[in-house]
Amino acid sequence: MDLAEVRDAYGSLSRLYISLVGSIEQVHADDLDIIGRHLTIRPGRVLDLGCGPGHLTGHLRSLGVDAVGVDMVPEFIAHARATHPDGEYHLASMRDLGVADGSVAGILSWFSLIHLPPEQVDEALAGFRRMLAPGGVLVIGFFPGDAVAAFDHKVVTAYRWPVDELSRRLRRAGFTEVERRQRPADGTHRPVAAMAAVARPAPVG
Repeated sequence: MDLAEVRDAYGSLSRLYISLVGSIEQVHADDLDIIGRHLTIRPGRVLDLGCGPGHLTGHLRSLGVDAVGVDMVPEFIAHARATHPDGEYHLASMRDLGVADGSVAGILSWFSLIHLPPEQVDEALAGFRRMLAPGGVLVIGFFPGDAVAAFDHKVVTAYRWPVDELSRRLRRAGFTEVERRQRPADGTHRPVAAMAAVARPAPVG
């Protein structure tokens, strides 16, 4: 899918999106738990890639994390900077960051890969691994399903992933899964899943 299409779709609905999911009070306690426990365990910079309105970046900063938000939607970055003026937010695509290899301690990818076609996910995960120092942690949120399949997301087409399949993709990219969580649909929300994975040292030679 063209990234400009995703950017424009979110931009056109940015006010509604922010009102529905743009504050930390609207984030499930289980999600805050897995994000906080895995991304506050070591010093260093943490990138919140696809940070949206910036509420999770702000939450991590409130926990003492050197967190930086990145999003390609101008409306989200403007809101994040206005709402969290002490934070650092950059308007950029997570696929074109110019971040040095091995330079960050953690990455949060909270539902920011869901719009990537499956054939592009391996490249994105490999990019995450390159940015992370060995032992760095990736926390990823996504929609689980029985098969890799597109569905009609409220903003723009998204993809479900079987949890075991995404774990396999992470292993192939150089990660070791350390935790997974799933939450079933509750009548108003789709099933969701989260996974934490640690970057393995790169092979020598």
